[in-house]
Amino acid sequence: MKIFADSASDLPLSFFEENDVTLLPLHVIIDGKEYEDIVSIHPLEVYQAIREGKQPKTSQASPELFLETWKNLAASGEDGLYIAFSSKLSGTHDTAVMIKDQVQATNPNMNLVIIDSRCASLGYGLLVKEAVRLRDEGDDVRTIERKIRFMAAHMEHLFTVEDLDYLAKGGRVSKASAFVGGLLNIKPLLHVEDGQLVPLEKHRGRKKVLRRMADLMAERGVQLSQQTIAISHGDDESVALELKAAIEELFRPKAIEIHLIGSTIGAHVGPGTVAVFFLNKLPKN
Repeated sequence: MKIFADSASDLPLSFFEENDVTLLPLHVIIDGKEYEDIVSIHPLEVYQAIREGKQPKTSQASPELFLETWKNLAASGEDGLYIAFSSKLSGTHDTAVMIKDQVQATNPNMNLVIIDSRCASLGYGLLVKEAVRLRDEGDDVRTIERKIRFMAAHMEHLFTVEDLDYLAKGGRVSKASAFVGGLLNIKPLLHVEDGQLVPLEKHRGRKKVLRRMADLMAERGVQLSQQTIAISHGDDESVALELKAAIEELFRPKAIEIHLIGSTIGAHVGPGTVAVFFLNKLPKN
């Protein structure tokens, strides 16, 4: 079985190479030049560009890439599973489905399952990692689909950004809100609801918002000591480590993974973002 994931999962390139997962990169455009996320540009380059006053743009994985990839899958005769970036945040999922239908018209036996994760960053990445684990343990594509859909439906995303201006430029918050927030050192707390980015609360100062993230983990999470928790950050590892230490002390999770927020998402949330991902319900088996 072949597993496919796009770069908005914020997993490092080494993960795809070492675990036989096909990467479908989204695109980042800086100064009119287009790059493949992870493949031809590193997230740190995007953060540096933002700090220099540039405004990177992003685009979905290309239809041509999906056409080639799905044709190759059909020719191989293998089952396929593509876990996609939330359809509420990118057109990548819908393009993948459209091209699948096109290829399947002439290859009716192609067995490709496409899951709209309704997740982003390492919330999405945790799904991909679990799919790999299940595949390696011998589960079939339909069993994995069922388990990943459950996990996706119960994935919590909590995050804050250093500067509201980045979200304002991406149309996520109003410019007026960003201006006031900057003056008062207001840090927004956001989450993902049905695949969409939703403001949740506002707090004055980074320490207060990090404490609130931990409080919400306690309220929303279940059996956190049995989970792998993920933290992603926008080139601010010190804050990610601070959050990690608090989570370890409070919940003693099975593991905590920290990764850099990739170029595609980083272009919208900006440097200084920190996010945490965990489940609000665990599967029974």
